[in-house]
Amino acid sequence: MARLKFGAFLAPHHPIGEHPMLQMREDIRLAKHLDELGYDEFWVGEHHSTGWEVIASPEMFLAAVGEHTQRIRLGTGVVSLPYHHPFNVAQRIVQLDHMTRGRVIFGTGPGALPSDAYMLGIDPMTQRDRQDEAIGVIRRLFAGERVTHESDWFTLKDARLQLFPLQEEMPFVVASSISPSGMTLAGKYGIGALSIGSNSDAGLAALPTQWSFAEQTAAKSGKTVSRDNWRVLMSWHIAETREEARAQAGAGLMKWHNEYTVGTLMRPGAKPFASPDEAVDLTAFVDGAAAVIGTPDDLVAAIRKLHASAGGFGTVLGFVHDWANRENTAKSWDLVARYVIPEIHGLLEGYRTSRQYVVDHRDAFERAGQAVLSKIMSHEGAAAALKAGMEGNVAMRSPNAPDLNKAAAAMKE
Repeated sequence: MARLKFGAFLAPHHPIGEHPMLQMREDIRLAKHLDELGYDEFWVGEHHSTGWEVIASPEMFLAAVGEHTQRIRLGTGVVSLPYHHPFNVAQRIVQLDHMTRGRVIFGTGPGALPSDAYMLGIDPMTQRDRQDEAIGVIRRLFAGERVTHESDWFTLKDARLQLFPLQEEMPFVVASSISPSGMTLAGKYGIGALSIGSNSDAGLAALPTQWSFAEQTAAKSGKTVSRDNWRVLMSWHIAETREEARAQAGAGLMKWHNEYTVGTLMRPGAKPFASPDEAVDLTAFVDGAAAVIGTPDDLVAAIRKLHASAGGFGTVLGFVHDWANRENTAKSWDLVARYVIPEIHGLLEGYRTSRQYVVDHRDAFERAGQAVLSKIMSHEGAAAALKAGMEGNVAMRSPNAPDLNKAAAAMKE
């Protein structure tokens, strides 16, 4: 399996109170920071209500991000297909692909917020079927087909794109949450999946079952799905110590949970936290926790455990939040890039092996020191200097340094 990729998923979730323009500028700066740190993907969502999720057009936002970044892949996380005419979506994604020099990952969903669908007069019972219908049409349009399609919510008459994706094969991904529809669509079309619902205790436990839906549907449809194209969402805040991580994230986590999850979404079963410490304890330090609030080592262990329990996946996405202030949030992403990613990728194994080899074979390297000492002892002035250096406690820093204590003892004999 290919190396695990790392990315960020920006819904966004920003507390109400800050100037929206400054929030958006900060989100663009975060994307630039992640690009410089070597992250693989940056995802942006589409929402139209709640007050916490203010980006209505991921395509427009990612076009701006593309001008500030060089290599990071840019994903729509996600375009809610039932909200749009499929032909217009296809055109926007193709244009974005060209504007970002072929870095787009096209992620779709049925629409996550009931309040969005309500405002648009869309029956929630139709959303998943409409997503399926739209994916089929958009894939045909991307392939250069001329499409005629009559539906109860859109019409196409001999329609064909005049501009096609810059990428030879546009990456397609469908969001998967609680219902099996996302994974079954991934299997039906042989495309990737993004497990957003994994950001919970129940979501973690359901990952193997969810993936089985994709595999079963793919087999029935004559398609194949790859775990390398499966993205899984996690939440984390990382600091140099657990105590620092707890202190930095607790108040913001409590605010997000109490005001958004409980107070706005009114998620069934969710109860407000009584204190920042309780927020951290119940989010990150319970069995099956989907979040990590701690050190780079804590996150390494959590990713390895999740990867094993899920049976493998291709990309882990960190959920972007404002639990900590901007400085500590940026440092958290920095610590992940510096210490977590190289550990997961095995980039440090060679260093450790090399160091241990030197430690374990020290006796074999004594000849190098002996060579240095023989030259010193054969030169009258150098031998005298060695004796004076020993008496003055002068350190010899060469990697080929002989054992000076042995040398001094030999000179006294």
